[in-house]
Amino acid sequence: MASKRTFVKMSQKPKFSTRKRSRCEITGRGRGVYRKFRVCRHMLRELALQGMVPGMRKASW
Repeated sequence: MASKRTFVKMSQKPKFSTRKRSRCEITGRGRGVYRKFRVCRHMLRELALQGMVPGMRKASW
């Protein structure tokens, strides 16, 4: 889990547009973030298993 300082920095607008970094809205993780959902892959899986993401379900074949 990211620190409070990271969440504060995420809410501020960067000085330059190239410094913008996509981070997970829940955990603050900077890697593996899906743009469409704005959450990291770990949280996306958890939310999908709980049925919180419409149209997404666990794959089985």
